[in-house]
Amino acid sequence: MLSRRHFLTAVSGGSAGLLLQHADAALKEARITRVRHYRSPASRPMFNQSFDVVTVETDTGLLGIGEGGSPDTIRECAEMLIGEDPLRIEHLWQLIYRGRFYPPGREKIHALGALDMALWDLKGKALDVPVHTLLGGLTRTHVECYSTGFPGKATLRDTARACIDFGFRAFRTSAADGGRGRAMDVRESVSKTVENCKQIREGVGPDGDWAIDYHTRYDFPQAVRLSTLIEELDPYFVEDLVRSENPEVYRTLRPMVKVPIAVGEHFGDRWELNVLVENHLIDFSRVSIPNCGGITEFMKIAALCETHYVGLIPHFTGPIAEAALVHCCGAFSGTVLMEMTGDGSQRHAYLPDCYDCREGKMWPNQRPGLGVTFRPEGLTLQAEITEGSKPIPLLFRRDGSLTNW
Repeated sequence: MLSRRHFLTAVSGGSAGLLLQHADAALKEARITRVRHYRSPASRPMFNQSFDVVTVETDTGLLGIGEGGSPDTIRECAEMLIGEDPLRIEHLWQLIYRGRFYPPGREKIHALGALDMALWDLKGKALDVPVHTLLGGLTRTHVECYSTGFPGKATLRDTARACIDFGFRAFRTSAADGGRGRAMDVRESVSKTVENCKQIREGVGPDGDWAIDYHTRYDFPQAVRLSTLIEELDPYFVEDLVRSENPEVYRTLRPMVKVPIAVGEHFGDRWELNVLVENHLIDFSRVSIPNCGGITEFMKIAALCETHYVGLIPHFTGPIAEAALVHCCGAFSGTVLMEMTGDGSQRHAYLPDCYDCREGKMWPNQRPGLGVTFRPEGLTLQAEITEGSKPIPLLFRRDGSLTNW
């Protein structure tokens, strides 16, 4: 394994060739031998938003940690990794994504993202460097955050003020539901939401920011009406205005809404977001990890967004994925605002080292890989994959790159 001392020596001495030789030696003989999937006590009941832990192991003792997927989806993806070289992350991503011929749906992409995350963690540990170094290095000292579910105070105004005073860039609220346990009254919901937003604007003050998630619960006219009513309150962004199944609807919606729009929490890979970014129909991407397919895909989406001047506001998923997002967002040169739940003080016993959140900000660290330490003791092992499988013939171009069967 390449030590940090050798890495720094190679860089400071300008010996790029020496660095590459060490890196190649560290992983050249490694082969993936086992993938394990553990049930996380922090997971949500929705398996396509699981915080389950995935480990990728090699015959050299290297181990990478990821997060996401279900036992079935992880197994189907992991079978294609056994026996493969963990250094070839892009190749392995293409292999899982295309290796069963039909493009994967969002649930399987979630599992792919978990494995991809683990491969990046493994590679960083093998080279004894943080993942953000492998992504080109940091472009910022910290990543600004907004809070979802900041601990409540006496009033909504007081809560919003406390959130900003704590150090968060923005306070996030949700559209009022119009009353739980009964049919939603849309007009009541819009009116109540506007009043809540007025209180929040007063609370954050002229130097603070706020945002709102519509949760796709409104139909088109209500989404436009609410956006118009809160325009003077200057939200940082409004999120998921209408149902996500038809992204083309934003061609009509965009000219009617003047406040910044953030969309993508429900999406997977770059092909789902492409129409919104390339046509300037949104201002911020909410696509997250592992939902998009992991670090490999997230950085491609980030490049697409930078090309079209779209910022990144990734959705909060699980704690390991949140740690991964700090590396990705820290290496991105455009506008970034990360979501944090509560005040960022949540910790999990099975993750003694994870992300570093202080004073409403995410701070990159120099720990190898994702900077995450995993303790599986007490967690339920749901799947263990040691046998490989390639279910369809694989075709390669003349240069050795994978193509569709």
